[in-house]
Amino acid sequence: MNNFTRRTLTAFFFVLVIVGSIVLGQTVFSALLLIITILSLFEFVSIISTDKNKPALWPTVVVGSLVYSLFSANAMGFIPAEGLFLSIPLFFVLFIIELWRNKPTPFTNIAMSILGVIYIALPFGLMMYFFNPEILSGARHYGVVLGFLIILWLNDTGAYLVGSAIGKHKLFKRISPGKSWEGSAGGVLIALLTAYGLSFIFTQLGVIQWMGLSLIVVIFGTLGDLVESMLKRSIGIKDSGNILPGHGGMLDRFDAVLLSAPFVFVYLALFCR
Repeated sequence: MNNFTRRTLTAFFFVLVIVGSIVLGQTVFSALLLIITILSLFEFVSIISTDKNKPALWPTVVVGSLVYSLFSANAMGFIPAEGLFLSIPLFFVLFIIELWRNKPTPFTNIAMSILGVIYIALPFGLMMYFFNPEILSGARHYGVVLGFLIILWLNDTGAYLVGSAIGKHKLFKRISPGKSWEGSAGGVLIALLTAYGLSFIFTQLGVIQWMGLSLIVVIFGTLGDLVESMLKRSIGIKDSGNILPGHGGMLDRFDAVLLSAPFVFVYLALFCR
């Protein structure tokens, strides 16, 4: 099987699983995102660990999973907003655990663990609120979270196709020499057209709200891709993992989601109530 076929099959089943879990409902999608959170945290700790700096793997994964679960449970209405306060002491458990690990750089390890939780678990937890465009006061529906991902995917596809065809001016050569301004412009256009179309399918948001959401997704999704590229360059690796044949690791597939989700959450909370 050649690389193109492998990439195509992986992408097909990847999208099928994601979209299927969203359509099946918030609980199913929450369970899938928990699995993705755990795998992403494992991946993150694995790639940043060195002989000198080695974050505690299992404590990081457990704390991150619990933080995600608290936000997810609140988004689904299982626990009140006060329950989110439980996430605060979880971060300090990482400090306590480091006392018994006897490593040469304990505070670097703690910082890396907390970074992993904030970078991965928190954005995935905030995504669960997208089922409710009015955050905690409206009806739950999969339209917004599905639309968010569709815009993200089509922006990425559009940027790649346009950039491959006519891209000449580098967007951020030092970090990602393959990206171009022309490709980014193509991605923006396709994202806006997609948002316009989605406004007629998923009416939880109006056309202006969908267009605004698409711009946030384009800007911060692209920056998320660059941030993950910066992470990989700082470590000297090409892919964050190999769990997805032809597509790298979990962080490679969700890099745009991780940075754009918090901004979309705030946008929905402030402007879509």
